[in-house]
Amino acid sequence: MSALDGSIVLIALPPIFRGIHLDPLAGGSISYLLWMIMGYRLVQAVLVVTLGRLGDMFGRVRIYNLGFAVFTFASILLSFDPFSGAHGAMWLIGWRVLQAVGGAMLTANSAAILTDAFPASRRGFALGINQVAALAGMFIGLVAGGILASWDWRAVFWVNVPVGIFGTIWAYRKLRDNGVRGGGRIDWWGNLTFAVGLSALLIGITNGIQPYHGHTMAWTNPTVIALLTGGIALLIAFVVIELRIADPMFQLSLFRIREFAAGNAAGLAVSVARGGLQFVLIIWLQGIWLPLHGYDYSDTPLWAGIFLLPMTVGMLVAGPVSGLISDRIGARGLATSGMLVFAGSFVGLMLLPVQFPYWAFAVMITLNGIGGGMFAAPNSSSIMSSVPAAQRGVASGMRSTFQNSGTAVSIGVFFSLMVTGLSTSLPAALGSGLRQHGVAAGTAAQIASLPPVSSLFAAMLGVNPVQHLLADNGALTSLSASNQQALTGREFFPNLLSGPFHQGLIVVFAVAAALGLLAALASLMRGPNTARIDENLSAPHAAELSTGKGK
Repeated sequence: MSALDGSIVLIALPPIFRGIHLDPLAGGSISYLLWMIMGYRLVQAVLVVTLGRLGDMFGRVRIYNLGFAVFTFASILLSFDPFSGAHGAMWLIGWRVLQAVGGAMLTANSAAILTDAFPASRRGFALGINQVAALAGMFIGLVAGGILASWDWRAVFWVNVPVGIFGTIWAYRKLRDNGVRGGGRIDWWGNLTFAVGLSALLIGITNGIQPYHGHTMAWTNPTVIALLTGGIALLIAFVVIELRIADPMFQLSLFRIREFAAGNAAGLAVSVARGGLQFVLIIWLQGIWLPLHGYDYSDTPLWAGIFLLPMTVGMLVAGPVSGLISDRIGARGLATSGMLVFAGSFVGLMLLPVQFPYWAFAVMITLNGIGGGMFAAPNSSSIMSSVPAAQRGVASGMRSTFQNSGTAVSIGVFFSLMVTGLSTSLPAALGSGLRQHGVAAGTAAQIASLPPVSSLFAAMLGVNPVQHLLADNGALTSLSASNQQALTGREFFPNLLSGPFHQGLIVVFAVAAALGLLAALASLMRGPNTARIDENLSAPHAAELSTGKGK
């Protein structure tokens, strides 16, 4: 449910915007849209390490149980948005933040609870199911969002309530904390510098892909530059603090463990490669492929989720199987092979034409899901089994931080690449196409000056921006019936977008393939399968082994 809520809003955004009466192409709407999506991921990325550490100190099950209650409470409030327009958007963004806090409590401690509960010989299978639940939730959310939002946009939040109530009651009645408590004090300065630094960095990235004073993006905005540099400075300060205090928030010495360091490096590379993939594929389907294959714009969100199901199936099949096999043969071979399949799927996607045959697209995204599933379970098992038992909560939190931060960074990187590609050719093509269909030169120039990021988001929202903008300024009624039909139909804007978009796709998929290869290399560098730290050791002896001081 935590992962599902990171993506369910993606598909449900069109009916949400209609439900709260917010114009998706109006000034400021891009910011609301980004924060509905990114705010949830940002909060999770920032809090999971701290919540994992609190789980180590006060009990992982206690924090996990509280997460269910917080998540459910926020879901109820989200479904009762009393406002409309900008105020309605701010209500949703605010309670999504609280929902993300509950989700982070669940995410930070679930892997640690499973690692405590399962012996090493079964841990890969258990964590495989856990990872598949998270990965599948990301993509099942796309379908669930389309189905539920077609009934009522509030249903995308209602769906959490019965599951959350059941989970809260079940967790309090059944879960037992059998892990090793780490004890210690709360590292206030470490928590503060990490949370503020990572928040500033991710907020800077989110703001950087928005238009700014006539520029297609805001990377030259002094506020964005200050957020990025300040965030990096605070994260450096966090490292210095953690190295110097007696009871740090996170034991940086864990990175001396080869499996832990290599696993997290590989996980970060995969998250950056995969994080923006959802957005790119949704825009490709909703903005180009589906309209050109006869689907109405209003129906494209639902069908985009359905057409992405092969990726979810690949993950669901490969995840538990690879986890089970990794219990016998170790993580390195499976994780490395999975990343080679993952990288190869991006090469295949890069070779597809914009108007692809669906079977070829389905094969490529299935391979992508299989590769990701082959990697996720062995990698998580390797990371979690390599650390001392008393550090499992914070280790799980750091693993989740790399994943969530990688996703946020990926969205910024991929959108920047796409917008850069579109800005060189889309405005001229749009202006020329409008003039050819009878639109006055001044009106055509005004519409063509629309920031390319607005065109991308319009495609993601299932909106025909040309029809929307021409209707707003009254230019549509002055055109002939044939020109009106051509400009507002399913082919004009998708055909204009397809050429520039495909150029951006090639760059994005090439970068993702390279990141997949980097993840394969990092997986290979985790070394041969070594004996895991014996969970029966006392915490001090385990810590000595983890830092290389023990024999």
